[in-house]
Amino acid sequence: MTSSAAVRVGDLDAHLAVPSGEGPWPGLVLVHEAFGLDENMRVLADRMAGVGFLTLAPDLFSRGRRAACLRATFAALRRGSGPAFDDIEAARGVLLDDPRCSGRVGVIGFCMGGSFALALAGRPGWDAAAVNYGMLPSSPDDLDDACPVVASYGGRDRSLTGAADRLEVALAARGVPHDVREYPSAGHSFLDPTDAAPWWLAPVTRFVLHAGPEPVAAADAWRRIDAFLGEHLAG
Repeated sequence: MTSSAAVRVGDLDAHLAVPSGEGPWPGLVLVHEAFGLDENMRVLADRMAGVGFLTLAPDLFSRGRRAACLRATFAALRRGSGPAFDDIEAARGVLLDDPRCSGRVGVIGFCMGGSFALALAGRPGWDAAAVNYGMLPSSPDDLDDACPVVASYGGRDRSLTGAADRLEVALAARGVPHDVREYPSAGHSFLDPTDAAPWWLAPVTRFVLHAGPEPVAAADAWRRIDAFLGEHLAG
C-alpha cells in the first residue's frame, strides 16, 4: 500500500505520498488549486503515488496568513517569478535529493496549480507537465522549449473558453510532445473527488466555471495523464 506523511519544504508544510513496493520512482510535484492543500489535493497526491509516482505537494499558502499568501501566489503567477515559483522549484529539489526518486521529475497542477504547471513546462529541469484547467501563458513563445505536456480542460468552463484549442496549436507548432483534450460534459475542477468550493463562491463556481466532479470525463483524463506521465517520466 502507498504511504503518506506531513513533511516540510523549507518553511512550508507539504504532503509526501510514497508508492508501495521498491523504488526508485519518478518524482512528481503536485501544485494545488486556489483552495490550498486541502483534502482533495491530498487524495490526488495519494492517487498519483498509487500509480507509481513519488509525489510531493507543497502548501503554498502555509507561510503566513492565507489571504496574503493567496494574493502573493497569484501575483507571482502573473509576473512569472517570485516566491511561489521558488517554492515549487524547492519541492523539485527535495525530490531529486530523495534516494527513492529516479532522477526524473514532473509537475502536475490543478486550477491555479495548472497555470503554474504550464508556466514551468517551458523552463529547464522539468521532464513532463500535467496541466489541468490551467490558464495559458501570456505569450505562446513561453512554450518554445517546453517539456512534454498533457492537458485537460472542461468545455463548460467559461473562464477558459478556447484554451485547449489554443494550447494544442501552440504546442504543435513548436514540436512539443503533447496530449491536449477538452471534455464537453465537464467544467472546472472536474478531476476533484468532491466539490470543495465554499458556498459563497457558488454564483461563480456554478454558473461561470460549472465546477465540480465529472466522473466519466475524469476517468478518461486520468487514463491519459497516467499513460503520458508514465511514458515521459519512466526513462
